[in-house]
Amino acid sequence: MDTTWQTGSAPLTWRLRIELDDSPGALARITIRLAEQHCNVLALSVLPVPGGVIDELVVRAGEGLLPADLIEAIRAEGGRCVGITRADVRDLVDAPTAALRAAGQAMRAPAEAAEALRTVLAADSVVPHPAEDGEPDDDHQAVLTGRNGLRVLARRGWAPFTQLELARAGALLDLLYAADAPPVAASALLSTDGMALVLRPAGPADEEAVAGLHSRCSMSTLFSRYHSGMRTLPRRWLHRLLCPPRGRTVLAQCGDQVVAMGQLIHTGTAETAEVSLLVEDGWQRRGVGAGLLAQLASTARAAGYRELVAWCLPAENGLVRAAARAGLPTSVRREDGLLRVALPLGAVGSAPDSTAPTHSPASLGRAAAGFTPGG
Repeated sequence: MDTTWQTGSAPLTWRLRIELDDSPGALARITIRLAEQHCNVLALSVLPVPGGVIDELVVRAGEGLLPADLIEAIRAEGGRCVGITRADVRDLVDAPTAALRAAGQAMRAPAEAAEALRTVLAADSVVPHPAEDGEPDDDHQAVLTGRNGLRVLARRGWAPFTQLELARAGALLDLLYAADAPPVAASALLSTDGMALVLRPAGPADEEAVAGLHSRCSMSTLFSRYHSGMRTLPRRWLHRLLCPPRGRTVLAQCGDQVVAMGQLIHTGTAETAEVSLLVEDGWQRRGVGAGLLAQLASTARAAGYRELVAWCLPAENGLVRAAARAGLPTSVRREDGLLRVALPLGAVGSAPDSTAPTHSPASLGRAAAGFTPGG
């Protein structure tokens, strides 16, 4: 509990959560006792919990009153204070209004999603939480998982989280996912040699298929995509590849095999997204990479993005060729030892053809751009 108080300061406002017996007049008796100590109840809300409810009061304390005095007043009327912390004017806004404002804030500035969650939960902190870190073992911490694979850990020392609050936070994550990830429709693609493929959204059920795709790629292709030497894909990366935070993954499938994949990732700026592709060696230079690029460009345009960005190794030019065949103009500049390829999103015109690798320096960390040789 936050019980800091400075002697001689102006009356402080406190946010209290209390448990009461289910009896008529119990809450009224507490408010009367607080009034007798020159406290003013500014707001009241009721939070359903298993087996009953928790009452939340925002109280302006009488001059000279300590948090312990408030807790004692509650105990004197048979209540139990389960949490107390300093309050400010934002705590006078009702929870639904605060949640809507937080959602609007996060949709306008996606980088502030964690702050929006912290606001909705009245949490001390909200930080990323990898799956391998496990689950917390107390009610003052909660792991929230979005449908896009985002996992965060919320902490609050002054009071345990309630199921109602966690449900609000989950609804906020669902809203942000829906707003940031427009639906990707399945579509057909013909390779340059006449093979039929389907381009479709990826999902958690595709882990084995995508692991198989990586196992069939050469070390050179994997290095071009991930900028690190690897023979196989670490299993812990699969979920992030299929459900990237604040992005989408599209798979190219022929028969029962996934032969290529592309990602579209929000960069934190409103008008730019990063793109990445991986094409199995045997399917390179057959138009699959350019077909994926055209599909991702269409999805990005529908989401309101005005530019795609990809990062290429200096010796690679396949992305520029693929973009031209997909009807996408490009501009290239060298940056931090790589080529930054920008693709303004105009009308997509010509049919896709072959392409080559492009990748971002942060690969999975930023879920950034990548392309395989001769895609």
